[in-house]
This record gives sequence, structure tokens and C-alpha cells, in this order.
Amino acid sequence: MAGRVSTDGGQGLGQNPFGALVGSGLPRGPATVPARGAEAKPPGKDRGRVDITREKGGRGGKSVTVVDGFVGIGLPEKERLVKRMRAACGCGGTVKEGRIEIQGDQREAVSRILADAGFRPVFAGG
Repeated sequence: MAGRVSTDGGQGLGQNPFGALVGSGLPRGPATVPARGAEAKPPGKDRGRVDITREKGGRGGKSVTVVDGFVGIGLPEKERLVKRMRAACGCGGTVKEGRIEIQGDQREAVSRILADAGFRPVFAGG
């Protein structure tokens, strides 16, 4: 068995490189660390009405779910919403001309995500 390295855990490192930081007078960190990508402030209860429509025209017969009517949110927040929608629906999506476009008829899933974000989703059109 020459040449094999033991994987039973062996001895400890013998020295903790972070041991000196315990009593160095550093300020305490936050009690809870927000999740990566989490918004700094929780969304308000009612952030306004947004319209969810399904469009087929000019798209080669393919359906697209369109979310429109956002008031008071910028492009970065729309991009975060699109990312969540793409992950939940398992399809592509983008922000075009201030509107969110998700591939396929995904109105129910998009509605849930918008409601969780504090918006009031309304199905408009056909």
C-alpha cells in the first residue's frame, strides 16, 4: 500500500489562522445576512397594476407572454424579475421597450411571480 494517502481525517492543522481575529475589537456583523441577489428593501404591499397579455401577431405563430404597465421601477429590477420568470418557466425572456416578454403562454406562472413581488397582476386581452 505504498503511495496511498490516508483519508481518515488525520491530525488537525495545528494552528487556526483566524484565531487571532476573535478578540481584535472588530465590530459585530449583521445578525442575519441577506441572501445573494435579495432586494435590500422588501417590496411594498401594492406596487401597482401590471397587465399580462398573450401575443402571437408577427411572431411566426408562436405565443409570447407580455407584461406591461410598470410604474416606478427601473431596468435593473425588471431584469431581476425576468430572471426569476425564466427560471420558473424554463424558457427564454427579455425586456424590450420597457415591457417584459417571456416565451410561450406562461401567464399563470408570471402572475404568481409578480404577485410575490408586490404587484397587482391583471390578465388583459385574449
